[in-house]
Amino acid sequence: MEATKATKGAGGRRGGERKKAVSKSTKAGLQFPVGRIARFLKKGRYAQRVGSGAPIYMAAVLEYLAAEVLELAGNAARDNKKNRINPRHVLLAVRNDEELGKLLQGVTIASGGVLPNINPVLLPKKSASSEKSSGSEPKSPKKA
Repeated sequence: MEATKATKGAGGRRGGERKKAVSKSTKAGLQFPVGRIARFLKKGRYAQRVGSGAPIYMAAVLEYLAAEVLELAGNAARDNKKNRINPRHVLLAVRNDEELGKLLQGVTIASGGVLPNINPVLLPKKSASSEKSSGSEPKSPKKA
């Protein structure tokens, strides 16, 4: 009995089999790095102390926002018959979504362009053109 205690080490700290490390992200069921976000929150000196739940919550929120933007950008890419998402698709996704557009209102996306928009005043009037075409006179006088 004495021999088994000697091989185990001081209170089971040194010897024996170690459990495999499980990351905080895995425990929380997230893809975003909880430990890295915790480190940035502490290093950034945003507050004197950072709770243990804060980086988990923040990672979950960031992961949700990223998934939302990527889903909408993927839909925009599919609408344009493309397999790859580019900055234009991200811009179209963000600007066409009301809530994301409000969140990223002052953000400029490089190589994104602008939303296609033509002011209705600049468009030709349909009522005037239809009246002229319905008449028997030709649109332009013929030269003699």
